[in-house]
Amino acid sequence: MFERPAGGDRAVLVHVVFGQTPEHDDDLSEFQELVAGADATAVSVITAPRGAADPKFFVGSGKVEEIAAACRAGEADVVIFNHDLSPAQERNLERALECRVIDRTRLILDIFAQRARSFEGKLQVELAQLRHMSTRLVRGWTHLERQKGGIGLRGPGETQLETDRRLLGARIKQINERLERVKAQRQQSARSRRRAQLSTVSIVGYTNAGKSTLFNYLTGTDVYAADQLFATLDTTLRTLTVAGEHPIILSDTVGFIRRLPPELIAAFQATLDETRDARLLLHVIDASAEDRDARIADVATVLERIGAGQVPLIEVYNKIDRMPDRAPLVERDGEGRVLRVWLSAHTGAGTDLLLAAISEHLNQHKARRWLSVAPAAGRVRAQLFAMGAVADEVQMPRGGWLLEVTLSEARWQQLLRMPDMAEHVIELDAHGRLAELDLERLSAELDETALAGIQIEQG
Repeated sequence: MFERPAGGDRAVLVHVVFGQTPEHDDDLSEFQELVAGADATAVSVITAPRGAADPKFFVGSGKVEEIAAACRAGEADVVIFNHDLSPAQERNLERALECRVIDRTRLILDIFAQRARSFEGKLQVELAQLRHMSTRLVRGWTHLERQKGGIGLRGPGETQLETDRRLLGARIKQINERLERVKAQRQQSARSRRRAQLSTVSIVGYTNAGKSTLFNYLTGTDVYAADQLFATLDTTLRTLTVAGEHPIILSDTVGFIRRLPPELIAAFQATLDETRDARLLLHVIDASAEDRDARIADVATVLERIGAGQVPLIEVYNKIDRMPDRAPLVERDGEGRVLRVWLSAHTGAGTDLLLAAISEHLNQHKARRWLSVAPAAGRVRAQLFAMGAVADEVQMPRGGWLLEVTLSEARWQQLLRMPDMAEHVIELDAHGRLAELDLERLSAELDETALAGIQIEQG
């Protein structure tokens, strides 16, 4: 049995094409990007058409010999498959090739391990790695031999394999307990946001679609963003103010990819809950990608798997700066609802259209009313402006203001429960409009310290 080398970054890549797959070139290109993202150097790329996977080696015995020859010629110390291998296939290939063999899932997990920065992110990645490893403890490791045990070395004792499984299980349990505490903290934060009636808008999309770049442009922050797969892993939350809405919480999440390992979905469930519980999803799409339709379908599949398939969604076609014939644009459905926004997060072109689309969506179920605020109640006026709830303002002739305010019904009820508000509500004609109001008469009727709510829906 061969001894595993401590490490290495010279790799032979293996990509098997099953049947007629038109996305073959895009899939291979993405595979090569993943390998580069893992800091490995591809010394050879071997493709193989097959009707079905071989149960022993995944590829045929002749292709195994070709891979072995490529390893010797390129002095490679690892073979990377762009597919998921069974533990038996992985073990058989390592015996035949006499070098390490890793599959697509292990490759992605390795990249995640390099990129994780936060405490929670590192725990999540380690958990995914351990779960993946737990199915592969039967691989060709020379130390996994049965140990003697008992008094006088009688009896079989415990195998090293069983010891490894027991220790690995204990570590998984420990990580799960830590993640449960992190999840509890997240849930507490989410409850606080709900009590404050803060809406969450979550940015999702295929990896390297420009999610973090858009997040940075909208929020004015500097979350790490780079032109590479899985540049950022850790979920980031920032406040953002849109017209007619109090500050919202904008969430930047980990990018998706086709054939996302189930271990990662399970490990990042606490993080992905931010997506499932959002009021609106912004699905960022690389508009310049040749396989963008396939990527859109892949993201939709992942959203369904994490329980976010029914969350309202706006498609954000990004990177139009790479498309000379494309200008910022908002597309709507037959009922006038925003379907997609075309923009460039890199240049900022069209981001104003996106902000307007977010505002339109969040405000569509809100009540628009006129509120009369006296000069002495400037604090309430400032608070409403800070919430982004003021759509229009009219200065009263004798001081004070008429504010056209857009708020959710729950916030309106909260506002009307304020002591000053409850005492100074002025009922006007339910069919009156702002242009028809006698502002001089209304101003004279208001006490200088009054705060009055005008309960009229404006047509």
